[in-house]
Amino acid sequence: MSKANEEKRPAGQSPEDWNPADVVAYVGKGVTFKGEIKYDGTVKVDGTMEGEIETSGTLLVGADAVIRAQVKAGSVICRGAIKGDIIAETKVNLLASASVTGSVQTPLLSMEEGVEFNGTLQMANGRAVETDENRPMASVTSLPGKRAIG
Repeated sequence: MSKANEEKRPAGQSPEDWNPADVVAYVGKGVTFKGEIKYDGTVKVDGTMEGEIETSGTLLVGADAVIRAQVKAGSVICRGAIKGDIIAETKVNLLASASVTGSVQTPLLSMEEGVEFNGTLQMANGRAVETDENRPMASVTSLPGKRAIG
């Protein structure tokens, strides 16, 4: 990644997670979009999105973004709000200002202090997540000043 692109990258993201040249779909700040976004590549949302997002690449959710959608992506990096279920093939990275309400299925989860996560988490080590009613799931609720995992 060039030095110029490195400077544009949001704090807390490694160079392989963020490259503006890789963004193939963008919902800008102040924009409201209702419907489906289906792409191969990186999708960035800084506005409001309602519906469905599907990408084999990375979904980048900006700090001011509000997403009410079912999300299926290669990976998810979130600073904003997501209300809906998330399925990520490789990882979900929740940065300090993120708020997630819904189920998350991913083989790798990273969560910074300050994230609000209310929902369920299902993880499988490097393989596709299988739905099995007998498989234990973690239910996580975070409240201001308190952390609970059950």
